Amino acid sequence: MASTLDLTPRTALARGVGSNADTIPVHDYTATGSAFTRATQPDYFGWLEHVRAAAGCTRPIRLAGQLLTVDSSTGRVLDQRHTDAMPDGAIYTACGNRRATVCPACAGVYQRDAFQLLRAGLIGGKGVPDTVTEHPAVFATFTAPSFGTVHTRAVKRHTCGNRKRCDCRPDPCHARRATDPTAGLCPHRRPSVCWARHEPGDAVLGQPLCLDCYDHTHQVVWNLFSGELWHRTKQAAERWLAKLARRRGIPRVHVVTASGNIRKVPPVRLSHGKVAEFQARGAVHFHALVRLDGVHPDDPTAVIPPPSAFTVADLDDAIRAAVEQVAFTTPTHPDRPVGWSIAWGDPGKGLDIRPISLNGDGEVTDSMVAGYLAKYATKSTEVTGHRSVRLDADSIGDYADPDGDHTARLIDACWHTGRPTKTPVPLSQRPRDHRPTPGYVKRWECPDCGTHTRYAACPVCVAHRQAALDTEPAKPATGNPYARLRRWAHMLGFGGHFLTKARRYSVTFQLLRDTRVTYRRHEHEHQADEQPGTLRAVDHLDEDDTTLIVGTLTFAGVGWHTTGDALLANTAAALARERRTTGREELAHELSTTPAGTAPAAA
Repeated sequence: MASTLDLTPRTALARGVGSNADTIPVHDYTATGSAFTRATQPDYFGWLEHVRAAAGCTRPIRLAGQLLTVDSSTGRVLDQRHTDAMPDGAIYTACGNRRATVCPACAGVYQRDAFQLLRAGLIGGKGVPDTVTEHPAVFATFTAPSFGTVHTRAVKRHTCGNRKRCDCRPDPCHARRATDPTAGLCPHRRPSVCWARHEPGDAVLGQPLCLDCYDHTHQVVWNLFSGELWHRTKQAAERWLAKLARRRGIPRVHVVTASGNIRKVPPVRLSHGKVAEFQARGAVHFHALVRLDGVHPDDPTAVIPPPSAFTVADLDDAIRAAVEQVAFTTPTHPDRPVGWSIAWGDPGKGLDIRPISLNGDGEVTDSMVAGYLAKYATKSTEVTGHRSVRLDADSIGDYADPDGDHTARLIDACWHTGRPTKTPVPLSQRPRDHRPTPGYVKRWECPDCGTHTRYAACPVCVAHRQAALDTEPAKPATGNPYARLRRWAHMLGFGGHFLTKARRYSVTFQLLRDTRVTYRRHEHEHQADEQPGTLRAVDHLDEDDTTLIVGTLTFAGVGWHTTGDALLANTAAALARERRTTGREELAHELSTTPAGTAPAAA
C-alpha cells in the first residue's frame, strides 16, 4: 500500500497541524461541520459576543434594520448603525417563551424571575416593604371536582423522607367490597374497580376507568370558567373578612378616590400570587399564596399590616367558607340548556391550606412555596401527554377524536362545545342601509345637524358616525360564551394565565427584566474600548437623557442560521451558567449560607 505522507514539508500549514498529518474532511451540511466552519472564521469571538444576549435560546428572534442615535434636544442624528454591518446581518434576541418544553433557557429565566417575584411578596425586597413578614399568609391548593373515576395513586401513611421520591407502598387504586353496589361493571360493561397499586410513573394515572362514563364536556367547561370561579372565591373571602371585622368592632377605613369622593372600605384585603397546574386527568387546579393586608387611609396603594386582631386562623376560615359557598351555573348551551355547575371539589379532600413560616423552620417555608410555584409556572399540558400549538380547522383532526383516548376526547369536547350556536342570517336576507347615488344633488338641509350640502349624504353626520365606529372594538363581543373553547382547545379549555398576582402583592416581571437589562449593559463596560463595534441586543435601551436611540427593526426570522451556530451558542451559554453557578456556590460556602441558585425554584 502506497504511503500518503508528504515527501516535502508544506508551505502553508494550519495552526497545530503538522505537514505530514492527514486531515479529516469536514462537511458543512452537518452540525459538526457547520460549527467547525463558524469557529474557524476570524470574527468568531465577535459573533459569540454579538449573540450572547440570546445564547442558549432554542429559537431566537432575528431582527434587521438600523439604529439611530438622536440628540433628544435638537433631533440631530449623532450616529447611525445598520444590521448589515453586524455578524449574520441581524440582531439576536431571546424568544422569551415560558414553557420548558419549548425553550429550556428562556423558561429558566422566567422561572427564576417568578421565584423572586413570589418570594418578594412574602419577605419583602425589590420595592416591597419588609413589613410584609408581619402579614398572615397561607399556601392554599384548590382542586377541581370529580368528573368521573380515574386511576390514582393514594398513600395514606407516608414513611419516606422525600415526597418527590416517594417509594411508599400505595393503597389499591379503587378497591370495592363485593357488597358495594358500585363494584362490578359500569353501565358500559367495563370494570369499575382497580386493585392495582400504581407506581409514581405509571402511564394509566389520571386515565378514566371508563372513557364513556367520564364527563369530558363538563371538565373542559370547568377549565374555561375556572378563572371566574377563583375571582368569585377571592371576593367571597374578602366579604367574609369584612363581616368578621364588623363583628369585632373594627371600623371601616375612609379612602379618597381618584375623583375626590370618599369611600368606606373594609379594613383588610387579600393579595395573592397564583399558579395554575394541570393534573394528569387534564383538569386545572390552583396553588395560591394568599396574604392578608391592611388598608391605608391616605395611600390606598400602600402595603401595610392588617389590624392585630386578624390572624392566620381567620384567613384560613375565610378561604374555607368561600370555597364551600361559591358556586354558579354557566349560561345555557344547546347541548345542556340548564348549563353546567361550576364549583370547587370536595373541601375535605381537594382543599389544602397551610400557614407559611418565614423563619425557615416550619413545614412550609417561603423559599419552598415560591420555588414550587415557580417550577409549575414553566409547565403546561405536558403532564397529560399532549403538546401542540393553537389548533384550527385544518389541524383539529390530528388531535380530536370522540372515540379516541382521554386527551383526544377532551380536545374534541372543546371543539364541539365551542361551535357556533346560532345560524347566521344569509347575506341576501340581511337589512342593508340606503346607499346614496354618487354625484351632487339639489341643495338640501340635514335635519339632524342643520348642515347645508349638495352631497347625497350629510358629510358631518357621516364623519360623526365613522368616529363612533372607530371607537368600537375591531372584533365585537360574541354572544356565545363557549366560543373560547375552540381558541383554547390545545390547552384543554383553560385560557387563563399560568401565573397571576394581585397588583399590590409584589413587583412586576417588567421591573425585574429592566433591572437585568441594565445590569447586563454595564456588566462589561471596561470592555467597551476593546470591542467598540460590538452591538448587543440590550444596547438599544439607553439611560442617558441627552441621547435617544431609535431603532427601525423588522422581523427577519426565527432560529439560528445553522445547527452548528446553535451548538456553539448553546454550549457557550451552558458554560457561562455553570461558571456563575459555581461562583454562587463557592461564595455561599464562604458565607456559610444557601446559594440562591440552589433554591427549589432555580433547580
